Amino acid sequence: MKHFLLFLLPLLTIVVGGFVVFGLVQTNAQEKRLTEELTRKAKAVAESMELSAQQILINHNMIWANVMVQGFQNRERVQGCVLYDDHLKILAITDRISDWKKKGRAHLAPSYFTEKGHGSFGELGNSPVYSYVQPVMGENGSYLGYIEVLYDTSYIRTMVGEFWQKTSIYLIILSVLLVFTTLLLQRQIFFQPIRQLTRWFSLFQKGDIDTLQPIRKGGIFGQLATEAEQVALNLRIARKIVIENATERIAGTELWTREKLRDLVQAKLGENTLIVVSNREPYMHVTDAKTGLVKCIRPASGVVTAIDPILRACGGTWIAHGSTPEDRTVVNSRDKIGVPVEDIRYILKRVWLTEEEEEGYYFGFSNEGLWPLCHITYQRPVFKEKDWLMYKQANQKFADSVLEELPSKNPYVFIQDYHFTLIAGMIKNKRPDAVCVLFWHIPWPNSEVFSTCPYQEEILDGMLSYDLIGFHVQSHCNNFLETANRLLESRVDPEKFSVTRFGRETIVKPFPISVDGYFGNPDDLPADFHDQVAKIRLELGLANMIVALGVERIDYTKGLLERMLAVDRFLEKYPQYKGKFVLVQLAAPSRTHIKIYNELMEQLDERIEKVNAKHAEGSWKPIIYMKRQFSPEEIRPYYTLSQYCIVSSLHDGMNLVAKEYVASRSDLNGMLILSKFTGAARELTDAVLINPYSIEEFADAIKYAIEMPRDERRRRMGNMRNIVKEFNIYRWAGNIITEMANLKKG
Repeated sequence: MKHFLLFLLPLLTIVVGGFVVFGLVQTNAQEKRLTEELTRKAKAVAESMELSAQQILINHNMIWANVMVQGFQNRERVQGCVLYDDHLKILAITDRISDWKKKGRAHLAPSYFTEKGHGSFGELGNSPVYSYVQPVMGENGSYLGYIEVLYDTSYIRTMVGEFWQKTSIYLIILSVLLVFTTLLLQRQIFFQPIRQLTRWFSLFQKGDIDTLQPIRKGGIFGQLATEAEQVALNLRIARKIVIENATERIAGTELWTREKLRDLVQAKLGENTLIVVSNREPYMHVTDAKTGLVKCIRPASGVVTAIDPILRACGGTWIAHGSTPEDRTVVNSRDKIGVPVEDIRYILKRVWLTEEEEEGYYFGFSNEGLWPLCHITYQRPVFKEKDWLMYKQANQKFADSVLEELPSKNPYVFIQDYHFTLIAGMIKNKRPDAVCVLFWHIPWPNSEVFSTCPYQEEILDGMLSYDLIGFHVQSHCNNFLETANRLLESRVDPEKFSVTRFGRETIVKPFPISVDGYFGNPDDLPADFHDQVAKIRLELGLANMIVALGVERIDYTKGLLERMLAVDRFLEKYPQYKGKFVLVQLAAPSRTHIKIYNELMEQLDERIEKVNAKHAEGSWKPIIYMKRQFSPEEIRPYYTLSQYCIVSSLHDGMNLVAKEYVASRSDLNGMLILSKFTGAARELTDAVLINPYSIEEFADAIKYAIEMPRDERRRRMGNMRNIVKEFNIYRWAGNIITEMANLKKG
């Protein structure tokens, strides 16, 4: 419609403007003609009365004067007549224009000084009139008086109004014909070919090639459509060749790399692109505080750390919540943008939530309800009905966004985490052929804990709409199967690890998530990387220091307070490390809308201040606390400069910081101090494992790691690096995609 109006409005403007100019010229000409005709009539009448008026004025016969002027009483269009003496005094006037006496005599002035008659326009009451004044001359050339004839001129206005009325009707008829003709021509010449081409490409993009028909149109748009059709068909042929080649390459590669994952996706999913859904977006746009310009950053998130390398490798579409005002300014008309912006590898589609939806769905139900419910950290979950309603509403909004992107055949949707327990059922209501996979990035509690959720049945029903659910470790899978078995009428198959409800089967399997095994590859580092490391070491005063590192969001599940207590106890028990040991804590503020997170930040600030005040010596302090958002690129130098990394989560699904640190230590010169309550502890058994609730054990573990012999440290780190390298993020994704492809329907 917008393009149609842009095309039509100039034409209508020209037509309307032309009619207005034509009407003005015509009305001016008509008014001039009618005025001239009126003047001639008035002059003829006045001159015909001049002789009679002359005799009346000479003889001062007022009886005949009244008879003469009253003779105009019933004439059509002639309002009346006035007889003046030589001093402009009214001698006689037609009764029906008696109000004319009240008018001034200014309009008589031109005739007062000339022997010729004079006409002018005026008003009598509310009626327009034309006055013609004719001097009455004596035999000696003296002025005896004046005759004034008044004509009603309202008929002139009526005729002009009728003309404009007819002109307007013609203009409306012409405009309607113009709109209809333009619409018809545009439809035939522009819209129909473009719509056909758009539909053709929509079907092609969704893979619905069975319904495609060749485009046969003449004209320039027909030629364009034909050429575009040929390009699309060539692309389809190229895709098939790529799929065949990818299938061959997979068989010849053992180690999982981004290239092997790309080949697997092409071989297993074919022409369909992978669709990923998460709450957290992989790239967000914010305003730089220093420059005032909009810049693109990667938020701190385990989901982003895991999934971004996969889509970089194989392409696809990532659907996520657009969380900043600046996010809206950079997307196209379909809320999409290519990312990363400096080297586009896949499409990010943003979903917009209202403030009320975000408050209820994300901060409320997801993070005050499900998050503490699933983490055994003794934080009571809070469930509110209004939050649940917003949670369902947000899930529906994401489902609608997914449905817009699904191909016509064999759609695959890979959904992330506890924010979207209901979305699969919503998708399958309209696309039952869709294969929906959920990966649950946090722990799953036992059935007794989960049964405290007042919406347990709706959540479990929503999750059992998925075809495949993945957890980090087998114990979480066991907990979920037990929960489904105890809280729902369902059939659990312990051999297949599946749950069947209402005839629909859901597979439940462990897929330990990981990171890019080449995270620490020196070839991938920027040219100035070692300069960055040296600069940080100098700025923080870390030369000749034993440096331990912590990298977390500020969250009560991460054991940050326990970590500070352990550092305090470590320095109490082993004072020889005062002035030598430093914990660099990188902490990203998180979920600040929630009260408990603000309280945690205050407690953490206070605890760090107390520990530093207690043990500080000169310029040295044991804890360097850096509270802000850090990008992955900013974190990497800290991995390199620290000899130890502490992960003290009280309960964690996996914890990718542990694996990132291991992957970054290509020099094998480092050690990981790792909580037993993380999924990573099941794989990285060569780490120094701790119980973060036991502060004494925690403090001793720090000393043990520091005093570990160099050869043992290198052996342990080598073993852990081999595990991360072999069981990397590409293998994780490859296993899930293989399972996903095996679930293909129809």
